[in-house]
Amino acid sequence: MPAPPLHTAVMGAQVEPAVLIDSLRDDLGRRRIRQGIQTLERVRPAIEALEPRSGAGVLVGLVAQWVDAGFDGPPLLDRLLARFPKPSRAALPLGDYLHIRMAEAVAAMAREDLDVAAAHFQTVLAFQEEVDDTGMFAIANFWLGRCLRKKGRYDDALAYTERGEHLALTLGYGQMAAIMQVTLSWLAFQKGRLREAQRLLERAEDALCETDDFVSRGNIQSAYGRIARRQGKYDVASERFERAIAEFRCAGTSPLGLARTLVNLAFVKRLISAAAQKELDQRAAVRRAQTGATTDPTRDERQRIEQTRAEARAWLAEAQEIYARANNRRGIAGVRITEGFLDLDAGDLERAEGDAAEAFAHGTAHSDAIVMARARTLQCIVENGAIEEQLGDPVRHREAAETFAREAVAFAGQTENRRLLARALVWQGLTLTVPPADSEAARRCCEQAAALLQPEGIERQYVWEDLELLKARVLREQPVEALLRAWSGGIVEGQTFQQMTEEFARIVIPRVWEREGRKVSRVAEKLSISPKKVRRILHAAGLGSEDSGPSSH
Repeated sequence: MPAPPLHTAVMGAQVEPAVLIDSLRDDLGRRRIRQGIQTLERVRPAIEALEPRSGAGVLVGLVAQWVDAGFDGPPLLDRLLARFPKPSRAALPLGDYLHIRMAEAVAAMAREDLDVAAAHFQTVLAFQEEVDDTGMFAIANFWLGRCLRKKGRYDDALAYTERGEHLALTLGYGQMAAIMQVTLSWLAFQKGRLREAQRLLERAEDALCETDDFVSRGNIQSAYGRIARRQGKYDVASERFERAIAEFRCAGTSPLGLARTLVNLAFVKRLISAAAQKELDQRAAVRRAQTGATTDPTRDERQRIEQTRAEARAWLAEAQEIYARANNRRGIAGVRITEGFLDLDAGDLERAEGDAAEAFAHGTAHSDAIVMARARTLQCIVENGAIEEQLGDPVRHREAAETFAREAVAFAGQTENRRLLARALVWQGLTLTVPPADSEAARRCCEQAAALLQPEGIERQYVWEDLELLKARVLREQPVEALLRAWSGGIVEGQTFQQMTEEFARIVIPRVWEREGRKVSRVAEKLSISPKKVRRILHAAGLGSEDSGPSSH
């Protein structure tokens, strides 16, 4: 039986295609997700039977937007686009043609072919002055920004996303603008502007709290979690990720946002368990040194750590299933990298190397510089772990670590992701401190990484901990006399006066601290500086203090 025409498809009522299109547009703009999906389900037979004629292309473009919002999936777009072969598109009105290009771009994004998707969006946007379709251009700007963000081109992504937000607001669609504000928040977050990111999320949350756009609401909670994780507030981050997962599950599907958040939750739990493991190991070492005891009174605590790691692996397994169904290589690579760190924590370096190599292969398939940089950095960390554990040939491991670090820096340098590049530089520097050390090159890596990590307010997480370890090693390796002679001769090598002051403090304060019986209060009084600064310098040098209490950051 032939499919019913569109004007008789909705509940048996006479609904014109133009009315249907306006309804679907308005539901999208106001993020009435359930209502729009119900409408689409009612007219599904007619949509599947669309022919290349006036109005049909616009409907295909709207269906693409609804697929992005959670309706059906990319295979539906592939079937629809097959009904519009390229020779038939020449006869379509320009508006229909541009919507077909929008649908092609969404299909390309689903395949992770970001360059092809971006080219489609740029074609559409070239007609902004000739075609009166503000809603389409709002989404085209937003989606082009999304493509550029995924490629690490954050400045360009910001410009397009802001244009999309402006156009959505001119239409009176504050809810549509809110999903763009989530992306703007993410871009601010990447640049270290955490307060701005938080404000944008709060605006988006207010706009969407009364909607049933559970995917966008989940994205907001996940973004809150990322901010908390960067601040080192791991328990808060866990709570936010769990809220995000609950929102995604309300959507009734398994969106990629759910998989991404499962990976983020697994990673933050890995950080919590790694910190707990480190503390237990330190306590056990002190106890053995003091008492010579061989029994382990912390067995219950270690079991809890292992339970946390097992939960993290379970979340990763669920994320892997979602990404595999979508054939999403970047997502699968993220799972493998997080698995690699869990394996590293468990001491299984061989398995961690396999995880990193698989992640790198997924990144290579789409020339994904961000994935390749993350994978190469993990491989560098694994090789350094082998050196530390005295496994195999140390020369071979050091050479491999240097190669991986150099490539990680090169891949990260192709993006505007400052933290990605900083972490690669940190591990390149740490590798260069391994004998035979290249202290000068390690110091340059340290300075470059520190310059990239200029956070707004308090920010403490694993990247900073690795940087402080590198600072401590560089300080131990650096010949103080040579440095002071260089300064006295006016050789500053591009350093600012503030950087020289900080470096001088890192030289002097630990030595004064040792002479003053390791008392922060005495150092502060002797040098007329705040105890907080003394503690910060000691912490950066990897030193503790008897009267400092908890570290102040």
